[in-house]
Amino acid sequence: MLSTQIPESDIDPYTDESILNPYDAYRALRDLGPVVRLDQYGVWAAARYQEVYEALHDHESFISGEGVGVTEQLNKAQHGSSLTSDPPYHDLVRGLVARHLTPKALREVQGYVADWANRLVDELIERGEFDAVTDFGQAFPLAIVPDLLGWPVEEGRERLLDWAAAGFNAFGPLNERTVAGFPLLKEMGEFLYRMSVPGNLRPGSWGAQLVADAQAGKIANELLPALLGDFLAPSMDTSVSALSSMLWLFGEHPGQWDLLKAEPSLAGNAFNEIVRRESPLRGFTRLLTRDRVLGGAELKAGSRMLLLYGSANRDERHWDDPETFDITRPDAAEHLGFGHGIHGCVGQALSRLEGKSLMDALLRKVRRIEVGVPTWRLHNTIRGIETLPVVLHA
Repeated sequence: MLSTQIPESDIDPYTDESILNPYDAYRALRDLGPVVRLDQYGVWAAARYQEVYEALHDHESFISGEGVGVTEQLNKAQHGSSLTSDPPYHDLVRGLVARHLTPKALREVQGYVADWANRLVDELIERGEFDAVTDFGQAFPLAIVPDLLGWPVEEGRERLLDWAAAGFNAFGPLNERTVAGFPLLKEMGEFLYRMSVPGNLRPGSWGAQLVADAQAGKIANELLPALLGDFLAPSMDTSVSALSSMLWLFGEHPGQWDLLKAEPSLAGNAFNEIVRRESPLRGFTRLLTRDRVLGGAELKAGSRMLLLYGSANRDERHWDDPETFDITRPDAAEHLGFGHGIHGCVGQALSRLEGKSLMDALLRKVRRIEVGVPTWRLHNTIRGIETLPVVLHA
């Protein structure tokens, strides 16, 4: 049945309360209908699995080239990246970034990543209590990603996490978190511009190859900073969130850890279940280019849709017992935590490699994961832990 009466709601997914405990607001939005009008922001929200999946797979109706954030004036500043583009340009630039991030291409760095994971877990066992975010979740991508990109050792690395956080906050509304990040975004833009100059990235690195592509005329020089940012932001905050949640979930559910130790072949499915249960990305928007029906709701061209990945991954209409953390869940791979369709996370293979390498190291060396009480992070777009005390028992 078609409906022009789309429910309206004053639920605000961007208040401190909604960010710290998003799942009550998500459930309320799902119960209101397949599409809900969020009055405060003048956007429509899809919180159920089926509608989010359908919109992600119709990239001709739900486009990304007009930005994927809530705030139109900030969307205009995001052109040029693969995340905020549409075919055919999207296919070209995604191909340039993705060629280094396919499972086949990443086999070349598997040994390097695995060695790093083993050293980190050994060090943390020896240390005793540590923080899941700064000592585990951040340590790994901060050590791996800048090296692969060819970043200079003496510049920029100490600011990568702050820049990535500011970039993701800018996909939300123009609130105090977004505004506080403006100086950081300016700083990041200046850094990426410098890195776009030939010779400033390590020869042979992923970043240097992208600069060489611009010199060869495959892409416009002025788009290089945005494309280098394509490597940077997605490989930082979301990975930190997933890796920190890994320790928290296995610490809170020791039976699941024991099960994984007994059946290590479940590691891949376990990582999917971690991303489903605590999705690092809360959601992005799309702009509707033509009148379209979604979930029975008639939407007009020009509507901006907020697609709530974190809510879709807890939708009772799609998942059996969605609140339960279950590494044997048969359909865990269907999660939308990495997005889906042509804009599915370009760096997800690297994220999976990081997660699997750390999980393998933990499985070999750790008998029990002891965790304290997490403090959750206030962020517009990333769902993640701020601090969490952890002890690894060998």
